[in-house]
Amino acid sequence: MRVAAREAQAADVAVLTDMYRMLEDEMTALHPMWPLADGLAEPVEESLEAAISEPDVWVWVGEIEEVPFGFLVARVERMLPQGGGAEVGSIRMVFSHPDAREVGVAEAMRDAALAEFRNRNITRFDAHVLPGHRLAKNFFEAGGFSARSIIMHHDDHPGERPGRDPRRL
Repeated sequence: MRVAAREAQAADVAVLTDMYRMLEDEMTALHPMWPLADGLAEPVEESLEAAISEPDVWVWVGEIEEVPFGFLVARVERMLPQGGGAEVGSIRMVFSHPDAREVGVAEAMRDAALAEFRNRNITRFDAHVLPGHRLAKNFFEAGGFSARSIIMHHDDHPGERPGRDPRRL
């Protein structure tokens, strides 16, 4: 079985969108805030097209026998001025189709993203993981990552969508 990662192309947007919606369902089940603050801006197709063409953003497609089974979105983020202009390679999201987990798809994409960052002389890396997402946490820890920050959140109106008048729900 041949597992590989490649950079996404514009022709991949439809399959990436389908996989993103699967990721969105998984993440929303863990935390309803995810699609509102951590996911991609709607329309997702346009966000993916923009990410694919952006010079400091990479979208990787993970494949088994040249069939897409996952994707990863990573970008360069700059540290604060006191960080001396250093950059951080940030993996913003990673998804492997449930049928393709634990066969190396996510590892191939993660390793490709880290190699690209290292080619740009970036030596610090972040990966965004939701609290309670044990599989993602274990995956990144197995790759040498460790937690450096946890974002705490409180919602006075759980279940309410921002921007909507709560009296009209």
